[in-house]
Amino acid sequence: MAAQPGPVVLAVDLGPGVRAGFTTRAGGVSAEPYGGLNLGAGVGDDPASVAENRSRVAGWAGAPVAFGTQVHGRDVAVVTSSGDPDPLASVGEVDALVASGPGVAVGVLVADCVPILIADAEAGLAAAVHAGRRGLVAGVVEAAVERLVALGARHDRLRAAVGPSIAGASYEVPAELRDEVADVVPDVAARTAWGTPALDLPAGVLAVLRGAGVEGVEHVARDTYLDETLFSYRRTGRTGRFAGIVRTPR
Repeated sequence: MAAQPGPVVLAVDLGPGVRAGFTTRAGGVSAEPYGGLNLGAGVGDDPASVAENRSRVAGWAGAPVAFGTQVHGRDVAVVTSSGDPDPLASVGEVDALVASGPGVAVGVLVADCVPILIADAEAGLAAAVHAGRRGLVAGVVEAAVERLVALGARHDRLRAAVGPSIAGASYEVPAELRDEVADVVPDVAARTAWGTPALDLPAGVLAVLRGAGVEGVEHVARDTYLDETLFSYRRTGRTGRFAGIVRTPR
């Protein structure tokens, strides 16, 4: 029997022993309209396909990956074991997961929102954060950094990666909504490529990370709305979810 293809992951370097990256649509078994490596369990896809896709990603990560049920809030959950044997399990309604302990993997699901991965390799701590406009305003990024530091991470050792998301040039919103979000996070204010009001969520996330004392930041600047190798809810409506995944050193 031929070997199963592995997931195609955009890997990032968050320090010695840390396994981190952002999945793409390639390397999975979901049928259209989910098409490939859909990792979202709540979008109508066949649960068996999602379970297989998550198992393949666990193989890449080197550990079962813990996911939460995302609600666009700021709550943070700390995960201390290597993951539930049920690949479709949820750790609860949270938008940020902190991995604490050797070889613990956590992930967040996106299809236009911003996935953020943060790690202090020396402390053996890592976080996966989901930030849409509501979570960004609520302070989910700051909450994740605060929890990492409370558990023993140091600002000067933290490294972060901001993953693919919808770009400001593509994310059109009413002017009132842009102004409302920019009142809290000024760097999000933008205009689309065609000149209308927009939100630049990754610019906002990058500014918030800097403000939270995280200086070592990589940005995987791929626009989900334009890049068909990634899922985008705004582009296609009914679709799958890709993930940001990080595993602490073993």
